[in-house]
Amino acid sequence: MSHEDRMIFCFYRSIKIIKMNQVLTLLKPRIWPLRNRGLSKTNGKGGARLLLLGSFGLLFWCGIFAVSWRVLVYFKSIEDIGDILGYKLLSMMLVVSFALLLFSSILTSLSRLYLSRDLLLVHSMPVSSYKIFITRWIDSTIESAWMVIIYTLPVLISYGIVYQTGIFYYFNIMISMLCLAAIASAISTLMVMTAVIIIPASRMKSVFIFMGILSFVVIYLAIRLSQPELLVDPEVFDTVMVYISSLQTPSSPFLPSSWVYDGIRSALSGSISSSLFFTALSLSFTGMIVFALVLLSDAIYFKGFSKTQNAPARLFKNNVVGDRIFNFLPGPIKSFTVKEIKTFLRDQTQWTQIFLIAALIVIYVYNFKVLPLEKSPIKTVYLQNLFSFLNMGLALFVLTAVTARFAYPAVSMEREAFWLVKASPLSIRAFLWIKFFIYYFPLLILTEVLIVATNLLLQVTPFMMALSTLTVFFIVPGIVAIGIGLGAAYPDFKAENPTQTITSFGGLVFMIVCAGYIGLVVILEAGPVYNLFVAGIRNKIISLSAWIWIVGSFTLVLILSVLAIFLPMRFGERRLSKLPT
Repeated sequence: MSHEDRMIFCFYRSIKIIKMNQVLTLLKPRIWPLRNRGLSKTNGKGGARLLLLGSFGLLFWCGIFAVSWRVLVYFKSIEDIGDILGYKLLSMMLVVSFALLLFSSILTSLSRLYLSRDLLLVHSMPVSSYKIFITRWIDSTIESAWMVIIYTLPVLISYGIVYQTGIFYYFNIMISMLCLAAIASAISTLMVMTAVIIIPASRMKSVFIFMGILSFVVIYLAIRLSQPELLVDPEVFDTVMVYISSLQTPSSPFLPSSWVYDGIRSALSGSISSSLFFTALSLSFTGMIVFALVLLSDAIYFKGFSKTQNAPARLFKNNVVGDRIFNFLPGPIKSFTVKEIKTFLRDQTQWTQIFLIAALIVIYVYNFKVLPLEKSPIKTVYLQNLFSFLNMGLALFVLTAVTARFAYPAVSMEREAFWLVKASPLSIRAFLWIKFFIYYFPLLILTEVLIVATNLLLQVTPFMMALSTLTVFFIVPGIVAIGIGLGAAYPDFKAENPTQTITSFGGLVFMIVCAGYIGLVVILEAGPVYNLFVAGIRNKIISLSAWIWIVGSFTLVLILSVLAIFLPMRFGERRLSKLPT
């Protein structure tokens, strides 16, 4: 190499280093808060919260590993089709993981690339737009994929232990999952950038509606492609061989999850050369789509960002929230109620979550429709009402998830304008109760519809129908009050979107308290409900002691429900009142 060639090589290398340093510099604001948060908590509270969060996360991780290991050991004990079932389960898991990564990446990339509040500052810097894009894409990829990858690893590790693989397998799953996350993020970002360019900025809310419909389609296709009913209903096939061949039917070769599955399966069976081929296929496609993504971003990203800065058009042209509806309320309470409803309707981030929740509810109800109750060795009447009682607890957990998304962040969504609430003639107590009633009625209707619909599909007895609807009626206000109260006790007024508040320490406390509350109610009602149900079916007379037990249990549930409403609200009121204006 001549001296001139060396000089040119050093010049281009220095240019690449400078460009990479600029990208790393733009990423530092995301890294520094994590480091400084631990250094600034000199009182030890930050370390205690981190330890608590880490302990629960590790416990959940170990639980997934234990369940996965136990299921795989059971599959291995089944002759002839044990390995086939294990591989089919692996394929289903990877398809669903890819769908989750796609959906999470759509929301995260849309937020990071177009809706973050610091984008105006970042774009005013002397940095090329494609470097800003690369930084934001890396940030959104990590944020959308880290949880899916971490909680998929225990399942994959259990496969390695049960199938007694070598070190190559564990190296392969790390590379494969990183490729899957990068591919999902790149595909989602391409769709987001295209949608923002195609749809006018004045109809930005239509982007979210489009993303919600697309997410529903992705989830539905993931479930259909995995064909989960084949694992539990072999009777639909004429012969065992047809059943086995159906289990062995491969998924679409054009899905990136299929390449990852083929690579992992080859590593499990000891075929290193075949595993390297499929891993190389995933790596090459990852490089190609990321390269195309960067090229496209250089052409259209800044144009799309400029469009999003225009004033968005209102989804509801007329005054949907009429002031006359709330004329019976005092002036300040009426004003805050109307403001809260209008803010909810104008918040674009709410609509994407509504579509996701609607998709999950449809799938939830559909699962009860296809339950093969008639094939169970247990009498159908017992099984139907048992599922109805357990479904009550499941529906309340669904309610908890929806409350965590909408009601818990309600106080934090006031952001920097919270000082207006403190300065207004409205008390903090009235402010919290307004939040409570705005979310209480929609969530009550949602949960009751969920319970009634699934009970009708299960064809339960009138007693179980009445019991489940009444229990939900008394439990819903408690869960909503816990969400509003703990959201007021642990607010995060600097959060850019509601999802950031859910993953905080207060969000973890909310989930733990709600889980304990629901579990305690189910335990208190289980015994009395069984006695009443059996007595009704067998025409038995309930003894006096049993009646005392039944009345006492339901009375405790009622008292617990009342306490769940008022104690969290008072706790949140006291904590929120102490915050400086």
